[in-house]
Amino acid sequence: MTKTYFPAAGSDWERQEPAAAGFDATALQAAVDHAISHETGWDRDIMKVLTEGHFEPPPYNEILGPVRERTGPNGLILKGGRIVAEWGDTSRADMTFSVSKSYLSICAGLAVKKGLIKDIHAPIRELVKDGGFESEQNRDITWHHLLQQTSEWEGTLWDKPDLLDRHRDLTSEGANSKKGTHRDLQKPGSFWEYNDIRVNRLSLALLRVLGEGLPAVLKREVMDPIGASQDWEWHGYRNSYVEIGGKQVQSVSGGGHWGGGMMIGSRDHARVGLLMANKGKWSGTEILPESWIDASLQPCDLQPIYGYMWWLNTDRKQYPSAPETSFFAVGAGNSIIWMDPTHDLVAVVRWIAKPGFDGFCRRVMEAMR
Repeated sequence: MTKTYFPAAGSDWERQEPAAAGFDATALQAAVDHAISHETGWDRDIMKVLTEGHFEPPPYNEILGPVRERTGPNGLILKGGRIVAEWGDTSRADMTFSVSKSYLSICAGLAVKKGLIKDIHAPIRELVKDGGFESEQNRDITWHHLLQQTSEWEGTLWDKPDLLDRHRDLTSEGANSKKGTHRDLQKPGSFWEYNDIRVNRLSLALLRVLGEGLPAVLKREVMDPIGASQDWEWHGYRNSYVEIGGKQVQSVSGGGHWGGGMMIGSRDHARVGLLMANKGKWSGTEILPESWIDASLQPCDLQPIYGYMWWLNTDRKQYPSAPETSFFAVGAGNSIIWMDPTHDLVAVVRWIAKPGFDGFCRRVMEAMR
């Protein structure tokens, strides 16, 4: 078995012919062609998508952070860390929507590694004393709850009430009339719901604990050590600044509903995917604790295809054509990082129609000899 390759910083990235990596070249090209031909139906003017109410109707869809037009379909496939296929503009830093949540999970892992969060199951109010976790509904919320999206946190953050994402159903995103309507809240840890306001509350809590902006922490502790470009950006909102150590610091968002979030190229995503697929190690150096990676990939009892802001393929329910050992970072539009450690495989696919991704997985797996 060939040793996994970890690319140095810069644009030089070792390539391998598909046949040498164990693929049928024609079949692998069919997977690439599929990704290109199944472009998302989203307009390339992302502002148009957001302001026309894909996520929320006016006035709740007010844009608070930067928005960027997207490029066309692009991506790459790594086998053993080497590029075996690449298409489109993989360097351009595009919006990536909820893939940002997986980067928040990484930041939580850094806080654990530094000993700043000693117990992931402890109430957040023990460390974060900004009023966000003092109410009867919120006082027992733990880091574990927020990371698994079972917190049931109640409140308004950056002018967006948690109610906006109640009744949210990812299978009917953009066409769910119940989204944003009242639902009685449950005890923290007893109900799973994908909720961007609560994700942003996690981001703010991590900012408080780490004591500096999450982009700075991520850059120093992860992105620079794995050789990522200097082109990626992570934004919050015009109203998401708080005082940290006497300075105004922006709390970043875990999505792009209202603008902001991670803007990053596919090659940088692939580096992060390679790090995660290798248990947090980069060329033998620990970037994230293996124990954190393992914890991040434990299925949530209430939603077994979800971990700590990484999507899992438990019982192959998420993407039936991918191995059950696969896990994913997924953002609307759609941007996906696919990691399968068993096959030493990482793929990044950008701007593919949601129904088209499983077909891409099937073609990649069929191409393996």
